[in-house]
Amino acid sequence: MAKSRTENDLSLFLSSQCVLNGVLNFTGSARIDGAFSGEINGQGTLLVGPHAVIKAEIDAKTVIISGDVVGNISASERIELKTPGKLKGNITAPLVMMDEGVLFEGHCAMAPAENMPKPVTLLAGGSK
Repeated sequence: MAKSRTENDLSLFLSSQCVLNGVLNFTGSARIDGAFSGEINGQGTLLVGPHAVIKAEIDAKTVIISGDVVGNISASERIELKTPGKLKGNITAPLVMMDEGVLFEGHCAMAPAENMPKPVTLLAGGSK
C-alpha cells in the first residue's frame, strides 16, 4: 500500500524515544510519536502518533490526533481525532472529524476558514 504524500514528506519527526519541551515551529508536515510539552505552531499538517503524549497549545493548518493531547487546538483547515486518540482541550477549526471510540473533553467551535480569528499585532508607539 502506498503511503500518502503527508507521510512521505515529513519535515520533522519526533520518535517515541524522545521527550521535548519548548516551542516547536514547523512548515510542511510534522509527526510526533514521543512526548512534547509547550507550544506548537505549524504551517502544515501535524500528525500525533498513537503513543504520543502532548501537553501543548497547538496552531496548524491540519491536526490529526491518534495519541493523547492536553491543550487547546486551532486549525485553519481541519482537525481529525482518530482511534485511539484522546483530547482534553478546546478545538477551533472549519472542519472537525472524530472516529467512533475516541475520547474528547472540551468545547468545539466550527466556522468557515474566512471567519477564523486572525492574529493581531499590537504596535506601541514611543512618546516624542
